[in-house]
Amino acid sequence: MTDQQISASPQDAPAAPSSVTDLDAPELYINRELSWLDFNDRVLQLAEDPAIPLLERLKFTAIFTSNLDEYFMIRVAGLHDQVDAGLNDRGSDGRRPTETIDAIREHVLGLLERQSDCLDELRVELEEHGIRIVSMDDLDEAQRADVQARFRRQIFPVLTPLAVGLGRPFPYISNLSLSLGVLVRDPVTLTELFARVKVPKEMLPRFVTVGDAQGDEATFVPLEDAIAANLEALFPGMEIVDHGYFRVTRDADFEVSDEADDLLRAVEAELRRRRFGEVVRVEVDAQMPDSLREELTLALGVEPRQVYVEKGLLDCNDLWQIVRIPGFPELRDPPWMAVTQPRLQGEDGARGDIFAAMRHGDVLVHHPYDSFSTSVERFVEQAVADPDVLAIKQTVYRTSDDSPLVPARVAATERGKQAVALVELKARFDERANIAWARKLEEAGVHVVYGHPALKTHAKCVLVVRREGDGVRHYVHVGTGNYHATTARLYTDFGLFTCDPQIAADVADMFNFLTGFARPRRYRKVLIAPAHLRDGILQEIERTIAAHERGEHARIVMKMNALTDKRCIRGLYEASRAGVPVDLNIRGICSLVPRVAGVSETINVTSVVGRFLEHSRIFAFERGDETTVYIGSADLMPRNLDTRVELLTPIEDPLLKADVMDAVERCFADDTNAWTLGPDGTWTRMTPDPDRPEPRSVHRELMVGHTARAAEAHQT
Repeated sequence: MTDQQISASPQDAPAAPSSVTDLDAPELYINRELSWLDFNDRVLQLAEDPAIPLLERLKFTAIFTSNLDEYFMIRVAGLHDQVDAGLNDRGSDGRRPTETIDAIREHVLGLLERQSDCLDELRVELEEHGIRIVSMDDLDEAQRADVQARFRRQIFPVLTPLAVGLGRPFPYISNLSLSLGVLVRDPVTLTELFARVKVPKEMLPRFVTVGDAQGDEATFVPLEDAIAANLEALFPGMEIVDHGYFRVTRDADFEVSDEADDLLRAVEAELRRRRFGEVVRVEVDAQMPDSLREELTLALGVEPRQVYVEKGLLDCNDLWQIVRIPGFPELRDPPWMAVTQPRLQGEDGARGDIFAAMRHGDVLVHHPYDSFSTSVERFVEQAVADPDVLAIKQTVYRTSDDSPLVPARVAATERGKQAVALVELKARFDERANIAWARKLEEAGVHVVYGHPALKTHAKCVLVVRREGDGVRHYVHVGTGNYHATTARLYTDFGLFTCDPQIAADVADMFNFLTGFARPRRYRKVLIAPAHLRDGILQEIERTIAAHERGEHARIVMKMNALTDKRCIRGLYEASRAGVPVDLNIRGICSLVPRVAGVSETINVTSVVGRFLEHSRIFAFERGDETTVYIGSADLMPRNLDTRVELLTPIEDPLLKADVMDAVERCFADDTNAWTLGPDGTWTRMTPDPDRPEPRSVHRELMVGHTARAAEAHQT
């Protein structure tokens, strides 16, 4: 692995701050957008890592592209909006929006070149195992004839060439669509015209399978290459002068007015407008002639800095098609099958009584190691079937078509229970799916609430109200991740099942706030945003500083996806100045600068990016012999703390606290898929200790540990 693969390029990194005393100094804040690019750099490093199986590396190549697409649609688009609006204020790191755009471009161009080189390497290595991704020129005569026949039969009928000329304006180019730009000449008039041919990958596979793929062999040709080899069929009687591939990315962010009186209709209207967002990025292949590139740039109305010339395959997100081909187990990670949490196991393999388990004590699950279906889904299914359950309330931020959780609301209503679904219509890129779910639920008689136009409901909660004796008991699940069956197999998330009366009352108050006009003045145990989550975290930091100053053991441990909130960062700097050790595990964006003399000397930052997506949020404060632990939905970002409904719940059972802390400590000990952040803003990949018999990997260790724990519970 090259030095570039190990860490960011030193000449691109800022110098480490020295003798900084002002906690507002720009040197103490890493640019949010550039920090995100560092995260995607870590994803790319996994694609470059020869120790990872080949199809898993190809998967990370696809993920890298998908991440980058969303980044341009939302984050880079937002920066261009600021420039267009004349907003030129400096951010916490001292950069103006236009300066950040230029820095992004420089960084992205380097990443794209590495991705292209990586894909070239992967294609060579995959071919050695029978998987070929080739151009039409690489096919033999029989294979070429096969693709030509497929073109005539399957591809040609769905192509629509669009010429540009008098009376023919430049066509609308949809977001993330791949196209061919073609220059044609009329042999009679010698007139040259530009034409666009959209690659119909929404209707056809991006990669054309050559022949009949066998269990140990498969050959693929990019769809656009098959089209390019047959341009004469699209423009009969014309001369094909030249062609090239290009792809357009548009602004896909939108805002719903706080004054919207019908949130569903407002979101639908914004979704229609999203299709026509401003062009943010134009990707062109390096072989495209300059004349075609200039015509595209002019027609699309973009600046030169918005054009990205790429020497490799455009839109690597479609490589998922090849990652998912059947067979080739030797090129993949060994399969993982989640286990049932021991407390939720019934006798002789039967499904356990989750309500009984919760009455016996709180239950903690850790996905994807613990099964989502035998815990969260089982919890809701049992609630639906139980005649004593009176009501089921749940937040829905993102969900999947294969999850029974939403259909369970319908079944609950049919059985006479009160079913409430708080559907977040503004969950980015899931808006259409959530609108469809909301309508189905409303048609079935479920109480559907959309929340407040100014706030996104990001909290992950299920509340079950059950009749017991002459009263009722509340059963609650609070999670760190979405109620999404697919991502529950890929993301690491914690979930707490509890019938603690105070936590349950807090969750009930939160639902009342969201469905009605209630505004609780205080909560008993949980931390809620935007009411007081930030203040609650800062108070915990202050208490930990006070404990350290009294001479007690003190330490702060946090795990999250992103840390950008300036007040929280200042709080952590103050803790470090007081001498409190601070250990942060930040998967993605981190604006805090660690290990700066006099400011953050005691702060260490790591990131784990590997087989599973680290997604859990944990906030722990060690003071003396006690440890306060919260889990929940919130990252420490202004959007989470100020414009979202978030919930953190305490973990109070000592054994469950130990489980949570064990998982976090394993993240800090990981030397296989972990990076550390230096005071100069660069991330360095950890390397295994040669004196240790086996490298540390949090994902592998937790898979082994959960399997052993489940087997032991089953035997006893």
